Amino acid sequence: MQQIPSVDLRDFLSDDPARKQKFVNEIGKAYEDIGFVALKGHFLDDQLVENLYEEVRNFFNLPLETKEKYEIPGIGGQRGYVSFGKESAKGRSAGDLKEFWHFGQYVSEGSKYEGQYPDNVEVKELPKFNTIGKEAFQMIEKTGVYVLRALALHLGLDEFYFDKYVKDGNSILRPIHYPPITDEPKDGAVRAAAHGDINLITLLMGAQGKGLQVMNHDGEWVDAMAEPDELMINVGDMLSRHTNNKLKSTIHQVVNPARELWGSSRYSIPFFMHPVSDMSLNCLPECIDAEHPKQYEDTTAGEFLHERLVELGLIKK
Repeated sequence: MQQIPSVDLRDFLSDDPARKQKFVNEIGKAYEDIGFVALKGHFLDDQLVENLYEEVRNFFNLPLETKEKYEIPGIGGQRGYVSFGKESAKGRSAGDLKEFWHFGQYVSEGSKYEGQYPDNVEVKELPKFNTIGKEAFQMIEKTGVYVLRALALHLGLDEFYFDKYVKDGNSILRPIHYPPITDEPKDGAVRAAAHGDINLITLLMGAQGKGLQVMNHDGEWVDAMAEPDELMINVGDMLSRHTNNKLKSTIHQVVNPARELWGSSRYSIPFFMHPVSDMSLNCLPECIDAEHPKQYEDTTAGEFLHERLVELGLIKK
């Protein structure tokens, strides 16, 4: 496959069963074939997207000493600011050429998960930053819920199978700034080295320009570029494990631009949709048969996440 399929969530949301099934078939096939789709018809309106990017640029333009006030020790970068070069892909020592921020889950009142996650960090210098971040978090999370409902139907599960696991899940909205490249990167460092995502699905804003690449089944890198009104959505390792690799977590990377563009910044905003920590990631019986034997050991989402954060260098053993 040489390009990323495009689907429209409004098909799934329509009252027409044929349109709804068409969406289920299209997204299911895309995730079995390459693990990525471009999605129109999501719940983020243009004004919210514009406001979010403005606030994100405002934050990353703050002086480094101001940003570093919001780098919280001891929580593995789960909330607040993570400074340039701190994160590296699994198996690589060179840090990625990026800095980022984490908005985390807004747990519903009375939830048993209240107090389980670190608090979100308030940026005092930017009064609208946290308000707009929360609104964007909730609209993109709502989009993800419907994508997972379609995938549940594709897998032969109840449509609402994932709902109870992603409500109050450990999801993260990550505004990323890839700063201008001023010197030859050391040790082959790139903006984001080849990796698979940890979570169930990732919903990405900001894939309009060249840079994001996806590895297809032939081992070839394919440019993944969305239209301005599309989110790029991919399967993460948790969902791949849970479906016994029926839905594929696809390796992807963000490469450095051509040298003449080194002086420009890049921004992107992925939403990593995580379940609650006690969700079982054991391979679904619906995805195991004689031709597809069980490929993964039993684990929970919390255990798997901790293991991967150690591998990424965000949590020390």
